[in-house]
Formats: sequence, structure tokens, C-alpha cells
Amino acid sequence: MEYILLTVFVLGYLGIALEHNIKVDKAASALLTGTILWGLFVLGIQEIPPHLSEMFADFAAESPGGHGSLSTFYEHRLMHHMQDISSILFFLLGAMTIVELVDAHEGFRVITDKINTRSKVKLMWIICILTFFFSAVLDNLTTSIVMISLLRKLVDDKETRWLFAGMVVISANAGGAWSPIGDITTTMLWIGGQLSTTVIIVNLILPSLVAMIVPLAVLSLRLKGEVSRPVYYNEPGLEPTTKFERNIVFAVGVGGLLFVPVFKTVTHLPPFMGMMLSLGMIWLITERLHHKKNVEHKSPLSVIGVLRKIDTASVLFFLGILLAVSALQEAGHLILAATSLREALNDVYLIDMAIGLLSAIVDNVPLVAASMGMYEIVQPGMVTDDWSAAFVQDGAFWQFLAYCAGTGGSALIIGSAAGVAVMGLERIDFVWYLKNISLLAILGYFAGAGVYLLMFAL
Repeated sequence: MEYILLTVFVLGYLGIALEHNIKVDKAASALLTGTILWGLFVLGIQEIPPHLSEMFADFAAESPGGHGSLSTFYEHRLMHHMQDISSILFFLLGAMTIVELVDAHEGFRVITDKINTRSKVKLMWIICILTFFFSAVLDNLTTSIVMISLLRKLVDDKETRWLFAGMVVISANAGGAWSPIGDITTTMLWIGGQLSTTVIIVNLILPSLVAMIVPLAVLSLRLKGEVSRPVYYNEPGLEPTTKFERNIVFAVGVGGLLFVPVFKTVTHLPPFMGMMLSLGMIWLITERLHHKKNVEHKSPLSVIGVLRKIDTASVLFFLGILLAVSALQEAGHLILAATSLREALNDVYLIDMAIGLLSAIVDNVPLVAASMGMYEIVQPGMVTDDWSAAFVQDGAFWQFLAYCAGTGGSALIIGSAAGVAVMGLERIDFVWYLKNISLLAILGYFAGAGVYLLMFAL
């Protein structure tokens, strides 16, 4: 059964990768893969996998009469994963709605009007640097959504915009790796106590910066000419919003996005709750801003009007991918992979680098979660050798894991939340990304890793 699950995952993966060749939307392939994997797992695995035996014992003990069935337990595990998945989807939906609302009000003109250069190279550097630092303050997923909206205002040609979008993925993931709130995996390690705030920022900012600069520098060598900007034909006096409306919606929208990590830090509630609060606030403000306008002018500027423009297929694609990965996690494939890495490599730095590259194929969240489950935090008094020393709080394993898991996913467009979001928003072809961006991302990944190793391991 284990081989059947892997076969289905590979076939689903190929369906996503060859979307344009087989003429089937990747969302359909992802949904089929995720649901079929869970169906096969529930029907085909009649014995509790070893890593779930303790959980099943606790579940059975808490069930009426102490006889919890296997199917009921698997349903319980699915709902456990759906709790995490739905929080990501609601976060994504909220962020997309806020960004679309700002865009509908032409709020991004506050930034785009100040970017005067048409040089491809200069514009690429500006976009990537903005993405890198925005990602650290917001998170890589939200930042990628914001930057794609900006790119649509700045770059008209699809091929050129895809190149910029690919660099946005690399920059967003690199920027998220050195901030405790910039990437979900770094946040997991931060909340779990493996890493402290100061260590994350101080020790990882330079490797992360190199992971962005190297591919950016290489791509700059082949970029020539100027970008063509989209042309908008707004008749004088017929602009959809006033300057005041644009500025207020932009300020509230960006402020709401920035508020999300603050809300999470203060309340310890999931990030999607802060996003929903921000969405509710901007919804209220826009309703009051436009309440005197007629329906024809008000509708495109309302949240209800914007929701009709949201790419629901991207959200469903995200759902399918996360379901597929969670099924492999439940079946024990990810833990098996982590164990195999220890046996094959037996070096904390090589293990971290392998996990980073593996996160490009499967989601980095379960990989980091599996690593956190396999390797416990070693107390300073329990250190006996170099291996155990790497697993103390702020130890080398945890630091390098944050970098590798955060940046390694850029190697494939479906290897990170930012990549998945960009793929959905821009309809980027998997194979196109593989041909044009993957090598650049890998170069940056190894360059940043080399910098970290020079700083702390050599």
C-alpha cells in the first residue's frame, strides 16, 4: 500500500507539472490526488502505523467504552489536519481579498507612481529588495500576493512578468527565513522554543540575503531592455476613486496586513484570526466610504464585488496539495524519509540541506514538524558530543533548518506557500518555472548555505 500511495502522489505531481500538456487545470489534479490518497490510506492501511500507535491508544481510551474504531480515528486525524489546512486557506482568502480591494481602489499607485524606472534590471532589483524586507515583516505568503498585484501594474508582457514573479518567490522565501514571523516553518521553530528571536535575525539575515542576491545577480546578466507598462484608459473625471479614497484604503489595507503578526503575538491566536479582523475593518471602512454612491459605482469597490474576482481555483489547488502531503505524513512516509536521512548522512548540516531540497517536492511544514518530532531539544547539561550540541536551543541544527526549509522550497514553484500562491495568481506553468527559475533558486540556496557554513561551521 505504501508504494501505491507514493505512485498516486507521483502521478498527481506529474498532472500538476504537465497542466498545459494534458489540458487539465492543476487544481483538479491536486484535489484528486489529495482525496484519493486519503481514501487509499483509510481503506488500505488496516494496521496503525507505528508513529500513530500512541495517539490511537489515547484516542481509544477517550472513546465511549474504550473502543474507538480505526476508521473513526482516521477521520479524527483528517479533521486535525483540516484544522491546520483551513486556517491557511482562510488566511490566504483574507489576504487575497484585502489585496484585491486595495487594487480595486488603485491604492498601489502610491508605490507604482514612485517607481519611475523602466529598466528591467533596476526594476527587478527594486521589486526583489522590497519583497525581501516586506516578507520579514508580513510573511512570505502575504508578501507574494501583494507583490504580484504590484507587478501587474508595472509589467505588461507576460513572459517578463513571470520572470519577475519567479524572483518574487525566491525573494519572499529568503526574506521569510530570517524573521520569526516571516515563514511558517521559522514561526514553528520559534514558538516551539528551538530558536530565539535574536538568533534567528542575527545569524540568518546574511545567508538569506545571499540566497536572494546570487540568483538576482545571475538573472541581471541576461536581462536586457525596458519593461512595457500596462495602459489604462481612464477618462478625465471618471477615475474609480479619489486620491483620498486610494490613500485611505491603501493605508488601512497594508496596515491591516502588518497588524496580523502583532495580533498573533499578543493574543496567541492563529494568524487567520488577525487576517479576518483586518478584513472586517477594511470592509467596514470601504462600506462607509462609498455608501452615498450608486450601486453601479459602489459594487466594484466593495468586498462583495471583489470576492467575485478571487481566484477560487488557487484556493482549491492549495487545499489539494496540503491534503496530499498530510496523507503522506499520516502514512509515515515523511518520518521514514527523515530517519533515512539520519542513517544515510549522519551530519546535521547535510541533513538540513537535504530537508531543504526535499521541501521543494513536499511541503516544508510537515517536514519541519517531522524534524521537530524526531529530534528533541537537548538541555545544555545533557550535551555529550558534537551531535547532541547541535540540538540545544539555538543550536546549529535548528538554525540551519530554519534557513534550509525556508529557502529550499523555491527550487520548485509548488515547494512553498508563496510559490503556490504565485502559481495560482499568475497561472505560471510548472515546467516553465523549472526551466527558467529553478536553477537560479538552487544556486541561491547553496550560496546562502555556504555563507552560513563559513560563518558558523568552518
